[in-house]
Amino acid sequence: GTSSSSSSGPSCNSQRVLADGIPGVVGAAVGGSISRDLRGDPTAERNVGGAASLSVLGKKNITQRYLKNLDMLDSSRRNMPGSVDTERPKQYVPGNPYRTPSCFPDLPAPVFDSPNFFSKFDTDTLFFIFYFQQGTQHQYLAARELKKQSWRYHKKFLTWFQRHNDPKFKNEDYEQGTYVFFDYESGWCKRIKSDFTFEYCHLEDELRI
Repeated sequence: GTSSSSSSGPSCNSQRVLADGIPGVVGAAVGGSISRDLRGDPTAERNVGGAASLSVLGKKNITQRYLKNLDMLDSSRRNMPGSVDTERPKQYVPGNPYRTPSCFPDLPAPVFDSPNFFSKFDTDTLFFIFYFQQGTQHQYLAARELKKQSWRYHKKFLTWFQRHNDPKFKNEDYEQGTYVFFDYESGWCKRIKSDFTFEYCHLEDELRI
């Protein structure tokens, strides 16, 4: 009987050709057994898309142009950016640079990058780091530790508050009572504020602990 080749697989005319002239079946095989066959056996072009590949590209293109594209793709794959490439480099830039003796340390000790280390600081040190290391990882870690100690940051007054006792009144919008707040402008000390209304719209609630 007579058999039809179109029913058993794609013909030369129906084979998809990519923009660079490489048949779709060839482009899809990068890194697979087909690429390994081509690299190991110069006569293995018959394995790539059957006889259709030869009729589309010719033997010369299969062994040179196609292998060149494979080399470029393999080189790109080997040099793919990793997760560490997305991290910002940790370069210390002092806020107030000053020429100091060469025997002085010029970089912070790595231990200061540990979140657990900040739990050993007293509140005065944490406030100092928060206000004088702005825009740094240390400021974030100091704020995180202050929140663990029940301090809450007021976005309007730009300072930290802590309940002195339970609120006298509380609803969904605010609470009222006596608070301890940190005076960073005039006294660098903790002060008591009675009958203070803390509106929740001014409460910093983005930092998770």
